[in-house]
Order: sequence, then C-alpha cells, then structure tokens
Amino acid sequence: MLKKRSVVLAGHATSVALEPEFWAVLDRVAAERGLSQAGLLAWIDETRGRRSLASACRLLALSYAAQFSSRGHH
Repeated sequence: MLKKRSVVLAGHATSVALEPEFWAVLDRVAAERGLSQAGLLAWIDETRGRRSLASACRLLALSYAAQFSSRGHH
C-alpha cells in the first residue's frame, strides 16, 4: 500500500507515493539533516537528475539504510 504526500517543489504542487517503510527512513534522514519533510523532498528534487522523484526518494532511503546497517546499528 502506497502512502501519498503532497509538496510544493519549485513553485509547483506535486505528490509522491511511496511505501510507508520508505517514508519512515526518509523522515529519519530529514530529522538528522535538520530538514522538514518538504525540505528533504525539495533537496531530492534538486539533485535527482532525470530520475523520477519517487525513484530518487527510494534510492536515497536505500542508501541511508545501507550506511546505517554498515555502522552496526539494528
């Protein structure tokens, strides 16, 4: 089941639908970086290149989870 969040990026309203597990990781990333959810999504949008926003969100979450697990956290 996907969970949709709406945000304004570059002056345009959009929404991103991801699995709740991805949102949980992205919320942790935002908190660690001192960003709001919208702030993190704006950063992802600015740095995603030609990739879709949802794909870029999932890849960031996977990258964070891989780094987190490699530091020995469970």
